[in-house]
Amino acid sequence: MAHVEHMVQASAEDTFAVLSDGWSYAAWVVGATHIRDVDPGWPAEGTRLHYRAGVWPFTVDDITQVSAVDPPRLLELEAKLRPFGSAWIRLELTETAPGRTRVRMHEHTKHGPGTWVPDIIQELLLMPRNQESLSRLADIVVGRSRDTADGDQDQDTSRT
Repeated sequence: MAHVEHMVQASAEDTFAVLSDGWSYAAWVVGATHIRDVDPGWPAEGTRLHYRAGVWPFTVDDITQVSAVDPPRLLELEAKLRPFGSAWIRLELTETAPGRTRVRMHEHTKHGPGTWVPDIIQELLLMPRNQESLSRLADIVVGRSRDTADGDQDQDTSRT
């Protein structure tokens, strides 16, 4: 199982807020190129993201479904990429200090031909991709947190 982690300079709530925005996934998940639709209520258990993955013009339309959720600590997904099968993905958020969250991402092939690939090879392929995904996620979280803080300051100064 591939496991990576990244520290985010924001709260677990702010980090989970980005995970809760299904439309943002193509911005931080390496390989996802386009979000086609997001089920109402995302990320409730059973809801789905409808996405396109790959490099144009070689893209595939598929879905990712929430299999477990415990805001703001956990999001577990099954990402499908037919005809290759599906992957189990678990994102764990732990606030290690105020405004500082460790995000751990676990992933392994769940169904399909990818299960024939030895675990060590899967790890070598997935770890750099997932580390980049978490780095992108952290940048989005920090940027949104900054925007929110700037908006709060703008509102405060307009009252004086």
